Amino acid sequence: MNNAEAVGKEAAEMKGHRQVAIVIDDFGNGMTGTPEMMQLPVKFTTAVMPFMPTTKQDAELAHKLGNDVIVHMPMEPVRGKPEWLGPGAIMTSMSEAEIRKRVEAAIDDVPFAVGMNNHMGSKVTADERVMRVVLTVVKERGLFFLDSRTTYKTVLPKLTAELGVPLLSNQVFLDDVYSTNHIAKQVGVMRKYLENNESCVIIGHVGPPGKMTASVLKDAIPRMQADTQFVRLSDMLVPSAEQDIIPHPGGNR
Repeated sequence: MNNAEAVGKEAAEMKGHRQVAIVIDDFGNGMTGTPEMMQLPVKFTTAVMPFMPTTKQDAELAHKLGNDVIVHMPMEPVRGKPEWLGPGAIMTSMSEAEIRKRVEAAIDDVPFAVGMNNHMGSKVTADERVMRVVLTVVKERGLFFLDSRTTYKTVLPKLTAELGVPLLSNQVFLDDVYSTNHIAKQVGVMRKYLENNESCVIIGHVGPPGKMTASVLKDAIPRMQADTQFVRLSDMLVPSAEQDIIPHPGGNR
C-alpha cells in the first residue's frame, strides 16, 4: 500500500467512526461524582461553574488531563428556584452593561476555558437582547458556545450565525432522571441517534446522579469504541452555518 492509499484508508476509517462529545456539567462545587468523572477513560468536556469553592481546582485538573474546560454560565430559567443558579447568574432584567460585566467576570474566573454553555437558562437563551450581549463577549474572547437546549425557543442558532460565534448543540441529556436505568436508556437514545448522524453531543452531571452517570459511561464507552470516537467539543467544531440544528425537547430548565 503506498502512502496515498494509506492516507485514504485512514480517512475512510475515520469517516466510519461516529463522534460523541461527552459534556459533564456542574463542576466547581465539589459535587458528588467529581473524582469518578475525572477518571473517565476518554477525553471529555468539563463544564465548570464560576465563583465556586472548587472552580479553579476542577478546571486545572481537567486541563491537566487533556480535557476541554468550558464556563458553565448560570442563566435564569422559566421555572426553577433562583438559589439553584449560584453566584454571578445572568437575569433577563439586567442591563447590557451588567450582563457584559458578569460574563467577562465568569470567563476570567474559570481557568483554561475554551467555550461556554448555559446552566439552566431556558428564559435567557430565548431572549435575543440578553444573548446578543453574552455572545458578543464570547466572540471577543475567542470562545465557542454550546447550547444545552433547555428550551425549544432558543435564539442561539440565529444569533451565533449572525455574530459568527461557533455553535454546538446538545442532543441528549443523560441524567435528567436520577436512576441508573434511565441513564442507560439515554445511552441507548444516543446510540440510536448515531445510526443516522455522524456526531452527537451528550450532557451528564456531577451532583446527585454523578456516580451513577460515571458508572454507566465507564461501562458503555469500551463497548462503543470499535465504531465510535469520543472527542472534546473543540474537536467537533464546524462553522455554525453548517450545523444541522435540531430542537431539544427537554423543557424549561
